[in-house]
Amino acid sequence: MTTTPQTAPLEKKTGGSGIGSQSGATTVSGGSTGATEPAGTRGRTSIADVVVVKIAGMAAREIPGVYAMGGGLSRTIGAVRDRVPGGRPNVGRGVKVEVGERQTAIDLDLVVEYGVPIADLARDVRENVIDAVERISGLEVVEVNITVNDVHLPDDEDPERPVEARVE
Repeated sequence: MTTTPQTAPLEKKTGGSGIGSQSGATTVSGGSTGATEPAGTRGRTSIADVVVVKIAGMAAREIPGVYAMGGGLSRTIGAVRDRVPGGRPNVGRGVKVEVGERQTAIDLDLVVEYGVPIADLARDVRENVIDAVERISGLEVVEVNITVNDVHLPDDEDPERPVEARVE
């Protein structure tokens, strides 16, 4: 599913903060009240920003060729946090969102595998993220901006593997 960038600004929600905000909630449907209304329209549906962050993060990681997400410091801190017993991986690492009442804009920071065509990877990530966010949340995705921060080389140290000593 491909979308074209819109020139109109993203519709802002009231009381929320800007890009990277994960504490606000978005109203997807205003709903109505009263016993005479259909059951499916009684009440309001709100989606927190963190929900969009997690959906986008999971969808981006599903694409082959995405090695990791986030900038260098973010990945380093995340690798340490992931090793702490009881710690959970942060699926939102490298994802920032701006959410309006009916629309959202998403920024992704990626590390790609060496040899993977970056333009093709970015297109695949964009399509998968837009499809997942629109299907699951019901919000219209107006743009997905992708920044490739690094390329993972086959001989780069893997933070998940212990470093072997060079001498005995």
